[in-house]
Amino acid sequence: MLAARADLLAQIRKFFAARKVLEVETPILARATASDLHIQSWKTENSWGQNNQALYLQTSPECAMKRLLASGSGAIYQLGKAFRFEEISDRHNPEFTLLEWYQPGYSLSQLMTEVEALVYLVTPLTDIRHFSYRELFQQNLGIDPHQVLTDDLEKFVKSEISLVAQGLSRTDYLQLILSQIIEPAMQGNWFLYDYPEDQAALAQVKLDAAGVKVAQRFELFCSGMEIANGYFELTDPVEQRRRFDSDLDKRRQANRGLVPIDENLIAALESGLPDCAGVALGVDRLLMIVTGAKSISEVISFTTDLA
Repeated sequence: MLAARADLLAQIRKFFAARKVLEVETPILARATASDLHIQSWKTENSWGQNNQALYLQTSPECAMKRLLASGSGAIYQLGKAFRFEEISDRHNPEFTLLEWYQPGYSLSQLMTEVEALVYLVTPLTDIRHFSYRELFQQNLGIDPHQVLTDDLEKFVKSEISLVAQGLSRTDYLQLILSQIIEPAMQGNWFLYDYPEDQAALAQVKLDAAGVKVAQRFELFCSGMEIANGYFELTDPVEQRRRFDSDLDKRRQANRGLVPIDENLIAALESGLPDCAGVALGVDRLLMIVTGAKSISEVISFTTDLA
């Protein structure tokens, strides 16, 4: 398994070297972290610096890499560790290896093609299908996820899934339907794109062919797992701050703990982030596909409980 991991990392680096994409390194410890309600970060016990600020282990190198892009780095990638405060499972470990890359001037479809090329190079997978979010829900359940009423979503979920949680949002219901009903029924490997507007995260929003606002975002699912999450990146600093503030409001309402807004990212967007597409890909899950492993613990030398 050690040899398989080393070979995979070497193939990834060779893939990007051939495309003249520059490998970079960014900080693992930083003063800000992901504001998303559903992502919990590891916070250091010790404060640091003149303002005695806590530092956070990064959940992704995204914000720092965008600062490099705004400084004129050109196409870049990073292979390294990321951290999320979560339980160990067959697909999760609090410390994991992440591949993230950004292509200035790429459309979202061009980036999907490049992701596909990498996956075909390093795994035995073939024939990755493409579905819009609307298409997937309509084909499987006869639901238009962009138009259906939240009350109808709630009734549907409660009729199909045993729920304990209360006060769920529209996004929560859609994510439950996707993860608990649609994903288990899907066969093969597939891209999902044009997510609902309120699931844009750090992606730009556009009007689709039906005139509905959708997020320019995709995810790749292989062997029953989410492998990659990509965006046509948001470049508007005003909208970025609005989304950060919205995330903090949701955290406050859910009593999940507030985190600092990444002012350095806002400043980078204000200085001018080029139009680009970016993606984060889970290397440990990719290695599971390469080796046929059933659990992430099989492909990591030491899971967090053994570290």
